Amino acid sequence: MALCTAVSAPAAADGGAAPAKPTIVLVHGAFADASSWNGVAERLERRGYTVIAPANPLRGLYSDSTYIASVLDSIKGPIVLAGHSYGGAVISTAAAGNPRVKSLVYVAAQMPDVGESGMSLSARFPSELATATRTVPYRAGGGGSGTDIYVKRDKVYPVFAACLPERQANLLGVTQRPAATTAFSEKARVAAWKTIPSWALVAPRTRPSTLTRNVSRPSAPTPTPWRSTPAMCL
Repeated sequence: MALCTAVSAPAAADGGAAPAKPTIVLVHGAFADASSWNGVAERLERRGYTVIAPANPLRGLYSDSTYIASVLDSIKGPIVLAGHSYGGAVISTAAAGNPRVKSLVYVAAQMPDVGESGMSLSARFPSELATATRTVPYRAGGGGSGTDIYVKRDKVYPVFAACLPERQANLLGVTQRPAATTAFSEKARVAAWKTIPSWALVAPRTRPSTLTRNVSRPSAPTPTPWRSTPAMCL
């Protein structure tokens, strides 16, 4: 799996005494929460890694990446940073300029270049998920307001999480965390995958696979296919 390859890379590169194991930071995407990484976190901890799965606010690319960058600042030693879905866009910005981030791992994730957004990638590489969502206006403190995006309840299983048992997918539809539209409209100002060693795990069952096409550009990591759907980290 791409994440296992990435966490072993620093040790293989040094060639001398075994370095301290990196801390693995797992960033979830839209319509999910940090518990979506539970299975991955358990396996990594059994291998002796320290794992942190912070809550991605899902309020906007700039504010979300700033928050995740602050989480990274609190960690001592090397870091392997993984993102799922929209979390890929977040880690691409959050890792920029941080020399302790040694590897990036994209799990069925967005990987925007500078000037690109989730919306622009969806326009270039349309998928069923784009038409499986609904918008709901929200109010925030201080008179603020915005629009949240949810996956339609009847689309969660067939479009977003067909790799799960139907009952579990339906429950995901009940507990999903929405993402604000700004999470997908704000354009990337940096692209850390251009300078940090990166791996990508793609979900061919997504029709079509946005990431498979997205990583075909120069400097992008070679994708590893994995028979799954967009909810593959669950």
